[in-house]
Amino acid sequence: MLRVVVESAKGLPKKKVGTPDPIVSVIFREEKKKTKSIDNELNPVWNEILEFELKGQALDSSSYIDVIVKDYETIGKDKFLGSAKISLRDLASGQVRSLPAKNVPLVNESGQSIGATINLIIGYDPPASATNLNDPQGGDATVDAGSGEAEEGDETTSDGELTGPTGGVVPSNRANLRQRLARSSKSRHRLANKPQDFQVRVRIIEARQLPGNNVKPVVKVNVCGQTHRTRIKRGNNPFYDEMFFYNVHMLPSDLFEQNISFRVYNSYSLRADSLMGEFKLDVGYVYDEPAHCVMRKWLLLSDPEESSSSAKGYLKVTLFVVGVGDEPPVENRESSDDQDDIEHNLLLPAGVTLRWATLSLKVYRAEDIPQMDDAFVQSMKEFFGGEENKKNLVDPFLEARFAGKKLCTQIIEKNANPEWNQVLNLQVKFPSMCERIKLTVFDWDRLTGNDAVGTTYLNLAKIASSGGEIEVNTGESEVGFLPVFGPCYVNLYGSPREFTGLPDPYEDLNHGKGEGVAYRGRVLIELSTKLEGKTDKTVDAIPNDDLLVVQKYQRRRKYCLCAVFHSASMLQEPGEPIQFEVSIGNYGNKLDTTCKPLASTTQYSCAVFDGNHYYYLPWAGTKPVVVVTSYWEDISHRLDSVNILLYITNRLQSNLEEFKVAILAKVNDNQLVEVWLKLLNQLIEDLESLSMPELEGRSNLTSLDFQIKKLRDGALATITQGARQMRQEASEIRDTVGDLESWLDKLTQLVEEPQNSMPDIIIWMLRGEKRVAYSRIPAHQILYSTYNEQACGQHCGKTQTVFLQYPMDKTKGLKVPVQVRVNMWLGLSAHEKKFNSYSEGTFSVFAELYENQAKVFGKWGTTGLVGRHKYSDVTGKLKLKQEYFMPPRGWEWEEDWFIDPEKALLTEADAGHTEFMDEVFQNETRFPGGEWKAASETYTDVNGEKSRSPGEFDCPPGWMWEDEWTVDDNRAVDDQGWEYGVTIPPDDKPRSWVPAEKVYHVHRRRRLVRPRKRGALPAGTAVERRDQGDPEGWEFSSLIGWKFHSKERSSDTFRRRRWRRKMAPENRLGASAIFQLEGALGIDTEEKGSKTDATKMFGANTPTVSCSFHRSFMYHLRVYVYQARNLASMDKDSFSDPYAHVSFLHLSKTTEKLQSTLNPTWDQTLIFNNVEIYGDPQNLATRPPDVVVEFYDHDQVGKDELLGRSVCRPLVKLDPGMDQTPKLLWYPILQKGQQAGEALMAAEIILKEKTSESDLPLFPPKRAENLYMVPQGIRPVVQLTAVEILAWGLRNMKPFQLASVSSPSLVVECGGQRVESAVIKNMKKSPNFPSSVLFIKVLLPKDEMYTPPIVLKVIDHRPFGRKPVVGQCTISTLEQFRCDPYVITAEGAMSSKMALLAAAPFKHVSINMDDETRPLLEAQEKETVDWWSKFYASMGDQEKCGPYLKKGYDTLKVYNCGLEDVPEFKGLTDFCDTFKLLRGKNEDGDDDPTVVGEFKGSFKVYPLSDDPGVALPPRQFRELPDSGPQECLVRIYIVRAIDLQPKDNNGRCDPYIKISLRNNTIDDRDHYLPNTTNPVFGRMFEMTCFLPQDKDLRISVYDYDLLTRDEKVGETVIDLENRFLSRYNSYCGIPQTYCISGINQWRDQLKPSQILENLARMKGLSKPRSEDNGTSMMFSGKEYRLADFEGTREIHQHLGPPSERLCLHVLRTQGLVPEHVETRTLHSSFQPNLSQGRLQMWVDVFPKSIGIPGPPFDITPRKPKKFFLRAVIWNTTDVTLDETSITGENMSDIYVKGWMPGMEEDKQKTDVHYRSLDGDGNFNWRFVFEFEYLPAEQLCLVSKKEHFWSLDNTEFRIPPKLIVQIWDNDKFSLDDYLGTVELDLRKLVSPAKTPEKCSMDMMDVADISSTNKKEQTKSLFAQKSVRGWWPCSIEQDGKKVVGGKVEMTLEIVNETEADERPAGKGRDEPNMNPKLDPPNRPETSFFWFTNPCKTMKFIVWRRFKWVFIGLIILIIVVLFLAILLYSLPNYISMKIVKPLQ
Repeated sequence: MLRVVVESAKGLPKKKVGTPDPIVSVIFREEKKKTKSIDNELNPVWNEILEFELKGQALDSSSYIDVIVKDYETIGKDKFLGSAKISLRDLASGQVRSLPAKNVPLVNESGQSIGATINLIIGYDPPASATNLNDPQGGDATVDAGSGEAEEGDETTSDGELTGPTGGVVPSNRANLRQRLARSSKSRHRLANKPQDFQVRVRIIEARQLPGNNVKPVVKVNVCGQTHRTRIKRGNNPFYDEMFFYNVHMLPSDLFEQNISFRVYNSYSLRADSLMGEFKLDVGYVYDEPAHCVMRKWLLLSDPEESSSSAKGYLKVTLFVVGVGDEPPVENRESSDDQDDIEHNLLLPAGVTLRWATLSLKVYRAEDIPQMDDAFVQSMKEFFGGEENKKNLVDPFLEARFAGKKLCTQIIEKNANPEWNQVLNLQVKFPSMCERIKLTVFDWDRLTGNDAVGTTYLNLAKIASSGGEIEVNTGESEVGFLPVFGPCYVNLYGSPREFTGLPDPYEDLNHGKGEGVAYRGRVLIELSTKLEGKTDKTVDAIPNDDLLVVQKYQRRRKYCLCAVFHSASMLQEPGEPIQFEVSIGNYGNKLDTTCKPLASTTQYSCAVFDGNHYYYLPWAGTKPVVVVTSYWEDISHRLDSVNILLYITNRLQSNLEEFKVAILAKVNDNQLVEVWLKLLNQLIEDLESLSMPELEGRSNLTSLDFQIKKLRDGALATITQGARQMRQEASEIRDTVGDLESWLDKLTQLVEEPQNSMPDIIIWMLRGEKRVAYSRIPAHQILYSTYNEQACGQHCGKTQTVFLQYPMDKTKGLKVPVQVRVNMWLGLSAHEKKFNSYSEGTFSVFAELYENQAKVFGKWGTTGLVGRHKYSDVTGKLKLKQEYFMPPRGWEWEEDWFIDPEKALLTEADAGHTEFMDEVFQNETRFPGGEWKAASETYTDVNGEKSRSPGEFDCPPGWMWEDEWTVDDNRAVDDQGWEYGVTIPPDDKPRSWVPAEKVYHVHRRRRLVRPRKRGALPAGTAVERRDQGDPEGWEFSSLIGWKFHSKERSSDTFRRRRWRRKMAPENRLGASAIFQLEGALGIDTEEKGSKTDATKMFGANTPTVSCSFHRSFMYHLRVYVYQARNLASMDKDSFSDPYAHVSFLHLSKTTEKLQSTLNPTWDQTLIFNNVEIYGDPQNLATRPPDVVVEFYDHDQVGKDELLGRSVCRPLVKLDPGMDQTPKLLWYPILQKGQQAGEALMAAEIILKEKTSESDLPLFPPKRAENLYMVPQGIRPVVQLTAVEILAWGLRNMKPFQLASVSSPSLVVECGGQRVESAVIKNMKKSPNFPSSVLFIKVLLPKDEMYTPPIVLKVIDHRPFGRKPVVGQCTISTLEQFRCDPYVITAEGAMSSKMALLAAAPFKHVSINMDDETRPLLEAQEKETVDWWSKFYASMGDQEKCGPYLKKGYDTLKVYNCGLEDVPEFKGLTDFCDTFKLLRGKNEDGDDDPTVVGEFKGSFKVYPLSDDPGVALPPRQFRELPDSGPQECLVRIYIVRAIDLQPKDNNGRCDPYIKISLRNNTIDDRDHYLPNTTNPVFGRMFEMTCFLPQDKDLRISVYDYDLLTRDEKVGETVIDLENRFLSRYNSYCGIPQTYCISGINQWRDQLKPSQILENLARMKGLSKPRSEDNGTSMMFSGKEYRLADFEGTREIHQHLGPPSERLCLHVLRTQGLVPEHVETRTLHSSFQPNLSQGRLQMWVDVFPKSIGIPGPPFDITPRKPKKFFLRAVIWNTTDVTLDETSITGENMSDIYVKGWMPGMEEDKQKTDVHYRSLDGDGNFNWRFVFEFEYLPAEQLCLVSKKEHFWSLDNTEFRIPPKLIVQIWDNDKFSLDDYLGTVELDLRKLVSPAKTPEKCSMDMMDVADISSTNKKEQTKSLFAQKSVRGWWPCSIEQDGKKVVGGKVEMTLEIVNETEADERPAGKGRDEPNMNPKLDPPNRPETSFFWFTNPCKTMKFIVWRRFKWVFIGLIILIIVVLFLAILLYSLPNYISMKIVKPLQ
C-alpha cells in the first residue's frame, strides 16, 4: 500500500480574475486519485490521504509519483497550475517507511518554477513478499522539477483507456506510441549515417502459461538473419535465463528496420518442431526506448496465422541495443520479481497488440515512366512498317512492401502512363513496429530480372498521429488518427532518364538508396486504414465510383518557371563548353522527347581561368535565362503552410544561433537578455500574426490535410503559450536553450508535408552532351503565393547560391563541380504578371543559327562540309534554314537576321592567366629502318590535330615573350626530346609513346614550348582585346569540333559564324512575356522522314533567352582569414601544410602557405579590389554571394589535398561610411560531409562609389609584400597571459621509424610562443621529465572564443642531430585550465603523499590483537557473514546478506562505472591530466589518426598585468612530489563479470582472468569457470611494480579452449599512476568504520589519524586537534564529535579506539574515494567501441616504502549447500480412468513419476497400482532428491555435462521446483499421461487437508496476476515439512482440468539432518522417518500376467460366476444327454433282443 498525505500548498499564482480553487491529483503507475477542491485560496490546506494498491508489486528505484495542482472549474476542464515529480527511491530502498516531502517546488509545463510549493508525506507498506532489492544508495527525496510534459503525458494516459482481452483495464497505447515517435527522432539523429558496429543482446528469462500437455518448449530468436535457440526445457512455465549476442556492422537506418523475432516451439525429438506462439518487434523500437533497452518485460505471444486467437502464453525478456560508445545499463536480476505482475509489465499492453488493421493502398495510375527496354524489337517493327512508339518501351507494375509483406499490382505492357486502378490490402498488426511503406515501380522483363524504375516511401509517422499532444492548460490529449493519405501523386526519383542499353551505374538510386538525381515519373495513390476487418482479396479492382471521385484530384493548372543564371564559378578544370538545364518533372528535360521543347537550357559557354585557381563562365552583363512551363495540380494550400512554417522556423533558428553564440562569447547579461527577448518576441509575433491558410473552398483537399492542419494549429498554440509563459516567468535564461531547441525540433517536424506532389526542380550541368552534376531544389522554396509574403518560398525571386554535386558521389562532396548563383521564380501562369516585380534587367529572346564553311584548296566554301549542313545549330548536327524559322504563338520578329559572334565560346587558352606556355609538337615519320623525314603534318597539338608552326605564333597584345622556343625534355623522352611510337591502321598516329628508339618505330615527335607573361596593361586594354577578331564575325577551327578561335590561322580548315534574330511578344509587356515561349522554332521540313532522329539526339532548336544588365557596380571585398583549428592531418609527420583558396564569384585569391600545423594562424586580409557585379545593390545586400574558402594541404610531391571547405557570408556596406565592422566567427570546415575543423574568419563587401578610393577603409598593416594582416577592431583583443606547464612525463611511446623513442623532449606552442622542456635521458629508467615546470608569457585573446589552442609536440633526440616529431597533441580549449593565481587552491600545494611520507618516517603499523577470544568468535561469524554479505548488503540485496546489516557492520559503495568515470573524482586527473599523442596521416580514411603515446601533465593559465613594474603572481605548480620511480604492492580484487560476450558455439564462454603489469603477467587459466557468461570469480591477485614505468595495469578476460588458442573476450586498463598521485586517496578506498579485526579489518598502511594529518598539510590547513580523549576534534575550523557520527549505530566488538574512529569519520566528509567496487567495461580490439561485458573489481596500491599494509579481504565465492527433498507419495484419488479392461470396466494402472527441473536424470517412479477401478491409488513410496542450493540466492545450482561429448560440467542456476506427474502404465504400448503438478519450493502452494477440498482453484493462486497469493504460499525451506493433497492438471480442449489428486508429504532436510534421520528411496532400507508400510491396496490390484490365480479369482470368477455355474450345469446336462444318446441305441437294441433272456 502506498499512502500519500496531501497536506498543503503555498504561494499559488493568482488568476486574471479572482483566486483559484485548487485541487490536487496524484498519479502513481498510471492510476490517478484526486483530493477535494478548496474554494478561493492561494495557500490551501487539504490534509487528505490518497491510497494506492500496489497489486503485489514492490516499489523499485525508478518509481515516482506525479503531483499535479489544478484550478477546479465546475464547467469545462480544470486549469493546470503546476506539477512536481517525486522519486520514491528511498522508500524502495527500504531504509525508511515514510518520506516527508516538504516545500517541493511546483513547475509549469516548460519546467520552470512557478514560485509555489507543496507539502506531502508519503508512507509505504511493502507487499508481504517484496523485500527490497534495489538501490543501495540512500539520499534525500529526489524531487525532479523536470519538464512538465512527461508528467502530463502520464496523466493523460489514464483518460482514454481500452479494455483488453483479459478484461482488466489496459492503458491506452497511444501515449506509448506517441512518446516513441517523439523519442525516435531525437535518439537517432546523433548517429552518423555510415556502417558501424552494433550489438543486440537478447536475454530470454522465462516463459509462463504456454499451451499444451507435457510440452518441451524451446525459444528461437532471430535478429538480422542470425538465429539462436535456447536449451529445451520441460513444462508450461520453463525458466531459461539465457543471453544471446548478435554483432552486426551496418547502417543505423538499416538496422532499425530489422525485426527481432521470438518464436516458441514445442520440441519433438524426431518430427518437425511445432510453433506455439511468436512475437516480433523492430530493433529501432528498442533503440528508441530510454537507455536503448527493454528491461524484464513480458511479451504476449500470439499465433501469427489466426488473427483472432487469444494469448499463447507469455515470454519474459530483456533486450539491449548497444551502439558505439554506449554503456549497456545494469540489469537487476533478482529472484523476487518472479512474482511480478504480467499485466503491469507487458511490453505492449494486451488490448493493443492484437489489433489487425488493413492498410488499403489504392493505386490509380502513373505518369512519365521513362523508357526501360531496348528499342531493338521496336525498330524491327518499324522496319517492317509498324508505327513508331518509342516512349512506351516500359512494362510497369507497382510493388508495395510493409512489415515484411509485399503486394504487386498487375503488369501493364508497353505503357509509360499506365492505369492500374487496383487496391492493395496490406494486413498488418497495429500499432505496427515498422514505420515505412516502400513503394517501388518496376519494369517487368520476360527474360531478365525486373528493373526498378523508382522508389518512394510513405512514412506512417508522418501520415498518422498517435494523438496525445497535450494541450497546455488542460492536460487533456487530443485524439490521434490512423494512417491516411491522398488521393495524391507521389514522385519517383532515381538515375537519369536517358535510356542506354548499357548497365546503369546509378541503378541503386532507383531502389531508394541515396538521393535520386532525376525525376522518373509519379504515381497517384490513396491510403486508408481499417481496424479489425479482414479482407478476402489482397489485390482487388477499384470500383468505378472511386475512379470518378479521384478525377477532381487530377485537375491541372499551368505553372511558369523562370531561372536567371547570374554566375557559375569554382569550376575545377576547363574542357568542353558547359550549359545548364533546368527541369521540373519531365518539362524542360532536353534529352526527353515526350514533352514540348522549351527554352530550358542556357547557351553553351567555355570556362575561363580566374587568374588564381578556379574557372568560371564569362557571362558578364548578359545572363542566360531558362523558361519552363509545366502543368501540375494546385496544392498551394499545402505549400503555403509549409513556407509559413519554414519562415517561422528559419527565424527561430537564426535567432537561436545568435543566442547560443552570445552565450559562448560570454556577453554581459543585459545584452544577453536583449538577444533573448528579441528571439521570444519575434517568435510570439510570428506565431500570432501568421496563421495557416484555411482549407475551405480549396481544391485537392484530402482528409490528411484537415488532420495535419489540426495537428499544426494545436502545436503552434502550445508553443505560443509556452513562449509567453517563458517570457514572463523565466529566471535563468541560459537554461531556456533546451526548451527553445525542443520547439525548433517540433516546428521542423511540423514542416514536413507528406502530400507534396509538386516535383523538385533539378538543375543539371552538361559538359558537351554529358550530364556531369546536378542539384535538386524543392519546388516550394521558389513558389510564389498570393496568400501572403511569408507564404512565398524563401528563395522565390531571390538570388541563391547552389553548389551542384556529382550523382552518387562517393567522396560526399569533396570536390565541388560548380557553384551557381541563380534567381528562380515559380508561379501559376495566372499570376505570371507578378513576376515583373521580381525580375531585374531586360529580357531578350533570339533565334539563332550557324553558317558553316570549309576550306578546300585555299578557298572557303560549302563544298568540303563533310557531314555538316550549310546552316545548323550550335552543335552542327541539326540542319536549319533561315526561311523556316517560325516565332512561337504570341511572338513576332522584331528585327532582321544579323551576325552576332558568340563571345562566350571564343576563349583563348590563355584567358585569365598571367603566365602561359605556348606549345606545339614537331612530328617526323619513316619507313621501318629508313631515315626520319618531316611528317605530312609537321606541327600538331598534343592530340595530333594540325597546328601552326612555331614561327606563326604571334605574341598577343599585352603579353611578353620570356624565352625562345625550346625543346621540352622534362618528360619521358630521349636526350633530343623525341618520343617514339608505332602507327597501327586505321589510325594515322600512334596511340602510345616510348622514350627509346627501336627499329620498328615509324613515328616520332617532340614538344616545343615558349613561355610568355602578361605585361602590366594600360587601363582599358583588356576590354578592347575582347572585341578583336574577324570583321565578318567568323570563328575558326582546325577541325570540326568545339575549339574555336577568333583569328584565322594557316592551319584552319573550318569556319562558322552565328546569325541571330530578335523576337518580341505581340501584345504583352514586361518580363513575364517570356512565359509564352513554347515549342521549337521550326526546322528544315524538306528532309523530314529520314532525318527526324536528329531531334531525338539532342533536343530541338529552341529560342535562347537572355537577360541583359546595363549597369554594373564595382565593389571592394575584404576577407579576413584569421586562423583555423583542428584540421585533419594529411602528412606523415602528423601535420599538414595548410593554405586556403578564397573564392568569391569569378575571383579567387590564395592565402600564404604555413608549415606543419593543424592550427594555422594566417592573420591575413585578402583584398579583392574591383569586383564587378551586375544587378541592384539592394538585392545584393539582402542576399550577398557567399565567400567560399577551400583549405588545402600543400605537398612538395604530388597533388595538394583538400582539407575541407567552409562558407562565410560577407557583411554588405552599401555606404562606405557605415560604422558596422564584421565580427570574426568560427565557421565549420566540412570534408566529405563530416566536420573537419573550424575556421575563424569574416568578410565585408563595400560598394565603391565612382568618385575615389578615399572612402574605403584604411589598408591594414602589411606583414610582407602583398601580405596584409587583419586590422585592429576586427582582430581579437589580446592580453598578456601566463601559461604554466606541468610537464610530468611521457608514457607508452610507440617506436618511430622502427626505432624506440629513447630521449624525448617536449615542445609547447601557444599563440606564436614556444618553449622546450629538458630532455628525458633514459625513457626506460624514468619516463618523467627531470624538471617539471615550464613557463611562457604569451599574448592571448581576452575572448575565450578566439583563444588559440595549445599544441604539444614530442621531439626525439636521435644520433647525428636528427630531431623528428614523434607525436603531437592539440588542446583546443584553455577554459578548464584558467585560474586565479592569488587563490591557493587545494591543488596549489599539490604535494602528494610521497613528499609527506618522506618528511615523517612512520614506524611499521602493527595492529595488536589484544583479545584472545576473538579468533573463536570469528570462526563462528564466518559461517553467517562473509565479504559477499557485505557486497550484497551494499547492493541492497537484503535476502543474500543474511544477518550482516543487523550487526551494524559497514557497507561499501558499488559504482556502476570505472572509478575514473565517477564525476566527483574528476577522472583522478587532479594532479595531472593524460593527453593522447597522435601521429600520422590516416591512410584508411578512418577518423582517428594513430595514438602513439601519452603525455602526463597539466596547465595553468592566468592573466598578467601589462605594467612591467608589477611583480609576477606566485607560481601555481610548486612543492611537487618526487618524480623518481616508486616500488609498490598492488592488490587486484576481481569480484565477478557481467554479460560477457560469448566466444563458444553454445553461446557461452569459459572465462578466466589474465593480469599483466608491463612484463609481469599472472595467468589464472587453471581456475577457469566453464560455460557461463556471468562468472563469479572471487579472486585476489598480488603483484609488485615500479611506478611510473609499470603504470598500466591490464586486466583481461580470456575464454578457455582445450584444443584451439584461448580467445580474448575483452580487457580493461587502469592507470595506477593516476590512482597513486590523485589527492582523492584513490590508492585505497576509505571504509565506513575503523575495525581492527573481523571481516572488515583495516587494510591501509596508515591509520586514519595519519591520513587526516597528511590531508591537512596538503590543503594547507592546521593539524587536526583532538579533545576529550579523542571523542571530539577541531579540523578546518569546524568541530566534530564522535557522538554525532555514531549516535545511533551499534558498537560491535571489532571497532578500534574512538580517536581513530573519529578521524575516519572526519575523513569521510572530505570527498575522498570510499571503500568501493567499481564496474569496468571490457573492450576488445575487434569491436573497439562496443562493450564486451563488464567486470566488477577494485585495486589497492601500497607504496612499499611506508610499510606493510593490513591483511587482504577474502572474497572467495560462496559454496552451495547440499539439501535433500524427501517427497512421500501416499495416495492418489480421482485419477482419470483411461483404459477399458477386457471385461469392459474403466480402470487405470496408476503410477507417479517425479523430478526436479534441471535434474531430469534423477527421475523417480513409484511402483504401479494396477487396476484402479475408482481412480484411487495407494503407494507409500518415497522419492529422495539430492540438490545443491544457494540459500542466499534461492536458486539450485545444477552442475552437469550438457552433452556426452562436453568436456566440462556446465553450471545452471534454476529455481527449486518439484514436478509430479501421474501416468497410466501400459505394458505393450506407450504409457499414457494423466496429469501434472508443478510446485515451486520457495513459494509452495498450501495443500488441501482433504481430497474434496482439493481443486484447480488452489493452483490459480500461484498464477501470475494474483494479488493475495502471499497468504497462500510459503517457502518449504522455512516450513521444513508439509503434507496434504495437490491437484494434477491436464489440458483438454484448451482448458485445464483436474486429471487426478495426489497426497504427499514434502520435507526438506540438510546434510546433517539427513545423516541424523536417514531415509531410503521407495520403501528401501533405511525405511524410517517415517517408516513406510507396503500400501494397503484392495485385493483387486494386481497384474494379470504374473498372478493367474488372482486373475481367476477376481477377474474371471467375479464377473462370470453364473456363467460358469450355468456352463457346468449345461456341460453336465450335455454329458448326460451325450451319454444317453450314446448308450440309448445299445440299450434299446438290448431291450429288443434281450440277449440274456
